[in-house]
Parts: sequence; C-alpha cells; structure tokens
Amino acid sequence: MGRAPLHDWALTPGQAIALQRQLATRVEHRDRLDPVSHIAGVDIGFEEQGTITRAAVVVLAWPPEDPSSGPTLVERVVHREPTRWPYIPGLLSFREVPAALEAFARLTIRPQLVMVDGQGIAHPRRLGVASHLGLWLDLPTIGVAKSRLCGRHHEVGPERGDWTPLVDGDESLGVVLRSRAGVKPIYVSPGHRLGIESAREWVVRCLGRTKLPEPTRLADRLASRRGPL
Repeated sequence: MGRAPLHDWALTPGQAIALQRQLATRVEHRDRLDPVSHIAGVDIGFEEQGTITRAAVVVLAWPPEDPSSGPTLVERVVHREPTRWPYIPGLLSFREVPAALEAFARLTIRPQLVMVDGQGIAHPRRLGVASHLGLWLDLPTIGVAKSRLCGRHHEVGPERGDWTPLVDGDESLGVVLRSRAGVKPIYVSPGHRLGIESAREWVVRCLGRTKLPEPTRLADRLASRRGPL
C-alpha cells in the first residue's frame, strides 16, 4: 500500500499548523468511493508511559455474511515504534499517523474504506487524524470520535440512529450520532473522499451491539490490548 510521501515529518509545531492549513485544501468532500468489499478500522494507543506508539489496524469483510453477527475480521496488524511527537492538542495526527502508515504498509488486503478513532474535518483547521491519514493513503476515511473537538450542536434524540448536525458557524462539519440508546453520542465527520451523509450512513451500517462501529471498536481493543477480538 506504499505511495509517494505526502510531506516530511520533521516539523516544528508552527510548521505543522501551516501544513495542516495547506493540506486541508486538498481534502475531498464529495464521495469518491470504490465498491466496498473490505473496511478497515484504525486506533492508536501508547505504551511505556507514552514513549511507544502502538498502531492497530483491523480489516473486516463487507458486507457481513450474517448480518446478525456483524462483519468478519479477516486481517489485523499491530505496529509499535518510538513516539515521534509530544502530545499537542490539535496536532495529534503528527503523533499518530506515522505509526498508522507503517501498520497499513503491512496489510495484505487493501480496504476501500477506513474508519479512524478520531476526528475527520471536525477539527479547528479541518484536518484531523482521519483526514490526514486519508490524504496519505488516498482512501476514503471517516473520523469516529468519542468527544467534540470543535463545533456546536443541538441535543441528540434518545434513540439509536438519532443524530443532529455538527456545525461551526455556517459550515457543516459532521454529525453527532446516538449510536446506542442510553449512552453518550459519538462524533462522526468525513475524513477524505466522502461527504457527511455518506460518512453517517456507513457508520450506522457498521454499528453492532456497542457504542462504536465495529471497525473502530475492534481496532480500539487491539490498540489498547483489552481482551480478545
């Protein structure tokens, strides 16, 4: 899954912010999606008091053979490397994407869609980790976040599937989705090569019995080493 490098990683925080603004203009906000036979989930964890980055990627076959049991896990990769960047709010993709790219390079199955634990365009400079990764991979990506980074929204309805727009001024950034009744909603924003409606629809299709869609739920477990997949 190798491609020509998008940019160098040896940047100061100021240079990284300038690069985010530049790269955000290259993000595609309309659907450009091939027929989907495999969906990847990505999550990043840290070990050794944050000195080691652990990138987890899972690949699920789509559509599920048995809708009642969800999509089948067909590949998983974990990559560890020394953490390259400190924790700086708004610049997390520079801390997380390098390890994710190394994990993707080890996949034998190329997915057509990627769900990322983190933000897509719902970011102050419109380049969250899902958008940044999508540009590197040239794949459609969706950010699925557990909390809000920017924007505002009205209260979400109580039932599974209820949603409300996430906006910043007159700009639509994504949706706030009630993925499970009785739990806090998730924040869904397109990363690259998808529109907001398609991003929401794909996340809803991939919901299982828990709060997170299956691709990021399984990646989260793998990245955090919380039990078997």
